[in-house]
Amino acid sequence: MGHRPNAERLDDGRLAAERGGATVLLLAIGLVLVLFGTFGAAIAAAGMAGQRAAVAADLSALAGAARALDGEAVACTSAVDIAGRNGGRLVGCRLDGLDVLVTVEVAFTPLPGLSRVAASTARAGPLRG
Repeated sequence: MGHRPNAERLDDGRLAAERGGATVLLLAIGLVLVLFGTFGAAIAAAGMAGQRAAVAADLSALAGAARALDGEAVACTSAVDIAGRNGGRLVGCRLDGLDVLVTVEVAFTPLPGLSRVAASTARAGPLRG
C-alpha cells in the first residue's frame, strides 16, 4: 500500500481514510442478515397460511357433510360459515352424492405491499366400509 503525501496518520499507524472500513463491512453484514430474516419470515408466513387453509378446508368439508342430507345449498352454507370462522374464504363447494367437496382460500401478506392467497381443497362424507 503506497503512502499518500497529505494523508493524516493516526496514533496506531493507520491512515485516517481507512478508519471507516469496518463500519461499512458491519453495515453490509447487517443488511444481509435483515434480508435473510425478511425472506425467512415471508416463507414462514406462506407455510402458516397453507396450514390455515388446509384446516379451514377440512373443517368446512366436515361441516358441509354433516348437512349433506339437507341439500347442497344448506351444506355449502354451513361450510361457508366454518371457513369464515377459521380465517378462510370458501371459493368452491359442491355435493358429490353425500360427499362435500370444498375449496378454501386464506389471504396473507408475506412482505409489506405483497398479498398472496393459499388454497386448499378437502372432501368429507359418510364412512364407507
